[in-house]
Amino acid sequence: MTLPAGERGATRIADRVVAKIASQAAREALRGAGAGGRGAAVRGASASGEDEAGPPYADVTVHDDVVRVRVAVELGYPSDIGAQCGAVRRRIAERVKALAGMDVPEVAVTVERLHSVHTGAAGRERVR
Repeated sequence: MTLPAGERGATRIADRVVAKIASQAAREALRGAGAGGRGAAVRGASASGEDEAGPPYADVTVHDDVVRVRVAVELGYPSDIGAQCGAVRRRIAERVKALAGMDVPEVAVTVERLHSVHTGAAGRERVR
């Protein structure tokens, strides 16, 4: 005997899983934005190519199947900050919908730090 769909149970996705999806989606969006030269600073890549714990960080609020996301990123400068934040918002909404089946009506992006191309190299090299 087969039970109707409403009586079989439900799958619950933990908030921290949705937050990890959002963080990874932001990381993917920033990598894409950084491919053209001056883009996002996605730090924390190890020698194996996998990211270690590092920005971006996401915090989510889930109510039923609706997710509100706050994400903190670090960006390269000079760059189009607005375009990068827009790409992060779109990518998070797409990936959370695709992977968790939840709607994302709001993504708040906070830029925690800007990394200058000019000062980044100066701090690592010795001046002669």
